[in-house]
Amino acid sequence: MSVSLRKTPAMLDVLNVLATKDEVWGLKVVRDSGRPAGSVYPILSRLEAAGIVSSNWEPVPEGEGQGHSGPRRRYYRLTDEGAAFTATSLQAAHGAQRKPRLGFARGVGLA
Repeated sequence: MSVSLRKTPAMLDVLNVLATKDEVWGLKVVRDSGRPAGSVYPILSRLEAAGIVSSNWEPVPEGEGQGHSGPRRRYYRLTDEGAAFTATSLQAAHGAQRKPRLGFARGVGLA
């Protein structure tokens, strides 16, 4: 699979949440990633369109309304291809954070 998505810090946070759970509902991704819903849901939509994530709605309970309140939840999970994409993306991001910068620090030099 050749996926060319821009790997933003927000997307990496969403992928990190999805990588730690088998299946997670949208609002839980928002809470666990620390990102606003207005960022998370479009990211989930792009990931699903790219085949990295699949989703399904929770089943409608018997007798709609009995013991159920609020809207149905949509659950997200990584596909097999998405798990590989996530692993390489998170490793690359982690490696980039640890890479030392070459050059001189500001304010340091010869007098």
